[in-house]
Amino acid sequence: MKPKLNPEAKAIYRAITAEIKKRLSLPGSEAHLERFSLTNDPGEIRERQEYLRTNLPKVRPEMRGLISKVRPIRFQKEFLSDRVLLIDESEVERAESLGLCHVTTDPTEAQEYPIVLSTLGYGVDVELKPQDIAPELYLLPLWKNRGTLEALARIGEMTGERSVAPDILDALEKFGEVMERESVLESLDELIAEKEHELNEKIGERLENFSLTLSGKELLNFLTQLREGNYDAIFRHFSGIEEEILELINRAEHELSERLGTAVEVFSREELYPVRVAPESIEGLRRLLERELALERYLAARETLEKIGPLIPKLRYEIERVHELDFLLAVREFTEGFSFPGVWEGGIAFLQGRHLFIENPQPVSYVVGKKPEELNVPGADAVRDEGIVILTGANSGGKTSLLELITQIEILFHMGFPVPAQKAWIEPLDELFFFRRKKSVYGAGAFETALRSFVRALRGKGKKLILIDEFEAITEPGAAVKIIGELLKVARERGFLVVIVSHLGEDLKKELPFARVDGIEAKGLDENLNLIVDRQPIFGKLGRSTPELIVERLARTSRGKDREIYERILVSFGRGV
Repeated sequence: MKPKLNPEAKAIYRAITAEIKKRLSLPGSEAHLERFSLTNDPGEIRERQEYLRTNLPKVRPEMRGLISKVRPIRFQKEFLSDRVLLIDESEVERAESLGLCHVTTDPTEAQEYPIVLSTLGYGVDVELKPQDIAPELYLLPLWKNRGTLEALARIGEMTGERSVAPDILDALEKFGEVMERESVLESLDELIAEKEHELNEKIGERLENFSLTLSGKELLNFLTQLREGNYDAIFRHFSGIEEEILELINRAEHELSERLGTAVEVFSREELYPVRVAPESIEGLRRLLERELALERYLAARETLEKIGPLIPKLRYEIERVHELDFLLAVREFTEGFSFPGVWEGGIAFLQGRHLFIENPQPVSYVVGKKPEELNVPGADAVRDEGIVILTGANSGGKTSLLELITQIEILFHMGFPVPAQKAWIEPLDELFFFRRKKSVYGAGAFETALRSFVRALRGKGKKLILIDEFEAITEPGAAVKIIGELLKVARERGFLVVIVSHLGEDLKKELPFARVDGIEAKGLDENLNLIVDRQPIFGKLGRSTPELIVERLARTSRGKDREIYERILVSFGRGV
């Protein structure tokens, strides 16, 4: 069952969950936090604590960078137009329902496609299942998310939970070779243009260095052949340079063939300089490569999928597990130095509690209700298991902060989380009320609203903790003593736990002999005239609000007539500057 919180307590609950959420790295990890919503079932609280005790040690701060690299791997259905499925008439309805590619019963129609799949012995044999017909739909998302797989592999090493990611990465290597060729195909125009430019530069250098040396007799013979138009005989003089150019062309095409993984012949032999590649030659090569790569990619994907297909369900689990680890790491960071409280009966107690939202807070120990034997702090002997406590003492001494700390500890306990204390004992509650003092609301309307809220908190039965911050601030002190007195009597009669901050402790103690009065005291002023306050309440002792210290500070920081007045007030307290 979920305990009820009033609006002020809910605000603290939201602040706690916001602190955890901002430490999450991945969208979707919030779902794990939602599973830790408030509960007052002791068994559920213990189960959550045991889960966190077991799993929080498995996460470490250095995992944060790896967790942030993990992305969802989505396997999406897609219609592939580069293949055809050739089947028997009886299989058409089932094949078309898959919606993965074109389906036909005509072998002549199938010849138009780069990939021909069939259940009839044509092309590549397949069964009517997505893994056979479109294995790339499984492999491509894995290939594109290699960074996620690498992060999962490393996380598995760190947690000691063996990951399937290394096996998938190993199996993807062969498929990666095909994908590498595909990336080369995407830059085919640039690749050929670069090779064409490089080839023309080399031919140009050869031509610049070429010279034809003829003897006198050879020159006369050359001129005779030129007059007679015997060009074959003339060109024989240039056959050496021509052979060099053809050798350069052949070498360039061989390099392209090596790079593209298929035989390439794109440079013209008719016009040797400058060498040019016709656009239609490039397009023809592109179509050839696309057909070859389509089939090669399909075969590599199918072969790879046969190896890793059984690993994909475990991979999905691992990705979900990373969201869980993200949540656990956020909780670990937020609760660093916290402890798991014991499930207790009869109240709340804690040692060395630290306020969540105050920087370098003074640790405080406190108890409301039944006192554990281990709460061996100074003054604890004065505790008599009182369920009604009046907290008194110095202004700005930490009384409101203590109510906030109690609320924070209660909420974290009911989430199943560790709490910011060295040790704690907490009873599951049905309801938690925190009434914060409203600084800017006064008058009859404010009094009526507050009184209605307190009375609603006292309705019904169950285990309740009610925290009230200075009710008397919205009404007269005399009336406040009577009202608070009756409210606290009702609370005691019904077995509710109450902590109320009040400056009327002395009067309330007379009215409520069953209540414990604790005090927070200021000890003086420091060298900067700031109050020196011990924020640890003294059990069973009325705390002095020490207004004389405030007057002393004003007297020491004022001049002239103001100082004279402050000094007169200070004398009335029996003190001097």
